[in-house]
Amino acid sequence: MPVTAVDPELISCATCAVEYGHDRSALPELCPICADERQYVPATGQAWATQAEFAARTEVRLDELGPDQWVVTARGVGIGQTMQLLKTGQGVLIWDPTGLADTGTVDFIAGLGPVLAIVASHPHMYGAQLAWSHALGDAPVLVNSADDQWVQRREPALEQWTGIHALTEGLELRTLGGHFPGSAIAHWQAGADGRGVVLAGDTIMVNGDRETASFLRSYPNRLPLSGAVVARIAAAVSDLRYEQLWSNFGNAIMTDADTKVQRSAQRHIGWVRGDFDELT
Repeated sequence: MPVTAVDPELISCATCAVEYGHDRSALPELCPICADERQYVPATGQAWATQAEFAARTEVRLDELGPDQWVVTARGVGIGQTMQLLKTGQGVLIWDPTGLADTGTVDFIAGLGPVLAIVASHPHMYGAQLAWSHALGDAPVLVNSADDQWVQRREPALEQWTGIHALTEGLELRTLGGHFPGSAIAHWQAGADGRGVVLAGDTIMVNGDRETASFLRSYPNRLPLSGAVVARIAAAVSDLRYEQLWSNFGNAIMTDADTKVQRSAQRHIGWVRGDFDELT
């Protein structure tokens, strides 16, 4: 079936799919998020796309990952991140909203119950966060205060948070920093049949082996984080128990994720410290 956008004339950056608004005369020369060293403006130059244009070139998929957990994918929209949905007894968390808010997914989410919050792990994942909010009863859009400068569209639904923020019992947001100062995770105690799930975006990025994780300032531009910062990130999640960790492209560590993240952090620290230089 054709994909239908909720707000077809809304304009977004064609590269990162972060929403800007409806006034083309107000658009910047370059998307600040893409012009930053953590992202990039394509060689073809800055481009903009409406929600209708995104909808015309993508197929939206919704897959169930486990009890009360789903993933939404809109390939070809921005960088193609996945959007995670978690259902709790008090409502739904929308995590890392895609750059296209489509009517089919809106209807599905509305059927799950009220939306607790729409939250991005970091600015690259803001997507069409306010479009999703408007379509779902003006649900709150939570933005980490450390990254507020990167918000490109401002409306009353936006709320700031910092540190550790409890959305409801057993579901909390936690600021880790690293990739961005406000880079965050969501920890869901009831996930994975009570063994715990972390939604990490690329605050902690699952590698291709699905057993280890990476910690970078920029993934496309290969900028590392220092050993001290990675040690701080590892310490910030050391008290959490979680069987699974999901990053933002459908990639996940499915077993013993809490142990494997700590082990990955120590590996990173060792390499940047020079422990393994004899292997190079």
